[in-house]
Amino acid sequence: MSRWWTEAVAALGDVVPLPLAALLVLLAGLLAALAWYFFPAWVPSRLPRPHLPRLRRPRLRLRLPRMRLPRLRLRLPKLRLPRLRRRRPKPRWTGDAPPVPAPRAPEPVAAAPGSRADRLAAEGRYAEAVRERLRDMVRELVDRRVVEVRPGMTVTELTTAAAHVRPRVHRTLHAAATIFSDLWYAQRPATREHDHRMRDLATDLHRELTGDGEHR
Repeated sequence: MSRWWTEAVAALGDVVPLPLAALLVLLAGLLAALAWYFFPAWVPSRLPRPHLPRLRRPRLRLRLPRMRLPRLRLRLPKLRLPRLRRRRPKPRWTGDAPPVPAPRAPEPVAAAPGSRADRLAAEGRYAEAVRERLRDMVRELVDRRVVEVRPGMTVTELTTAAAHVRPRVHRTLHAAATIFSDLWYAQRPATREHDHRMRDLATDLHRELTGDGEHR
């Protein structure tokens, strides 16, 4: 190996003087050291790029057919909820005279035997039977033109108006109005005795209006 090195140095010395070769090696080492120290400041930021023509690729447009899906229409059945009817509370008696119940139209003769009040009493609905008997009494007063029932007219006003025309009916109507007010406005339980008493008062009123007898 030393022979190869010696021959290489001798061949270089024949071309370039040895002092000059040593100086060149020293300069090369110095340049390499400076390049390493100032790296990468000496490297250009943008390198020149060759301008080549751009190759445009052909665009392939594929049009796929549109698929229309059928619309699904679901018809749900409508749910109808039952309507809740609110029960109207019965009016409380505040001490004032209650209004007169509106008289019903007379029932046909071919109906079941007995009046509506008698049928209600037979079913044990004594409060409604008392109200029906009072309606029959009011209807008889209207039919005989003793009084004219106005909307909102109270039992007290009815008794006063009837007594002004027929003074003998005042006591009977006052007793009937008291029973009706106790059951429907004072909320007292109705019994069979109330219905019997109301039926007797209706009979007395009929006698007093027809003049067949005197008041008990």
